[in-house]
Amino acid sequence: MQGAGGERMSVGVEVAGQSDLGCVRSNNEDYFGFDERCGIYVVCDGMGGAAAGEVASRLGVEAVIACCRERAKDGAIRESVNAFAGMSARANLLADAIQFANQQICFSAEQNREQRGMGSTIAAVLVEGQMYSVGHVGDSRVYLLRKGTIRQLTEDHSLVMEQVRRGLITAEQAQRSDIQNIITRALGTEQNVEPDLCDLAAEAGDTLLLTSDGLTRHLSDEEIMEIIDGAPSCKQACQRLITEAKEEGGLDNITCLLVRFVEKSWLRKMIPGSAGA
Repeated sequence: MQGAGGERMSVGVEVAGQSDLGCVRSNNEDYFGFDERCGIYVVCDGMGGAAAGEVASRLGVEAVIACCRERAKDGAIRESVNAFAGMSARANLLADAIQFANQQICFSAEQNREQRGMGSTIAAVLVEGQMYSVGHVGDSRVYLLRKGTIRQLTEDHSLVMEQVRRGLITAEQAQRSDIQNIITRALGTEQNVEPDLCDLAAEAGDTLLLTSDGLTRHLSDEEIMEIIDGAPSCKQACQRLITEAKEEGGLDNITCLLVRFVEKSWLRKMIPGSAGA
């Protein structure tokens, strides 16, 4: 695309993330990480006794990032085997990374008695230029905000959302349900896991929100959009989202990771990113 004066433009990203204990929990079982150089962004929400949930979420994030870093070297992302028919090589790489994370969590639980039964949700985005793939397992979500609208790109793998899909309860009833925390698919619970995947194209100005359910159980989609659109930066948006969720009760750990697509000059040197949590 062309910028003013004919200067060639490309789409880059602005990214920020934050995680918080919330107001009730004594430990944080959420974890997030990203690597801008290979375009991977991940949020995990762990579960399990003692500190096992913290272990599972950390393993999930680290395994996905490590797999994407390794497989994206020298253009290997385009050489991935298309196990998921109709999906891009990028989406299949993301699926492989999520499956690798599942294996790492299962292996760690097998080797450590105190970690038996641990698991984690995952919401991940892999960006390649103006294209990106979304992969998820569990009830951590990915949202797309575009030009004053918000759209949930993932469908929760949870008991209440399965009831909604079957028409047994309404979405409003699901929001008030006492069994919101029962998920039907997670990393670490079985030897094999199948993530849901989708391929999408970004537009300059788009914002992706990756979040654990500690945010979405307290704030509606409209409230989330208003906070993000009203914040001057991704970092401040994350801070405001967590503050608002805590003011509404903060019953769980709260994590949000924002990825905003912005126009950048081809001549402007990109600042390399690194994994963080």
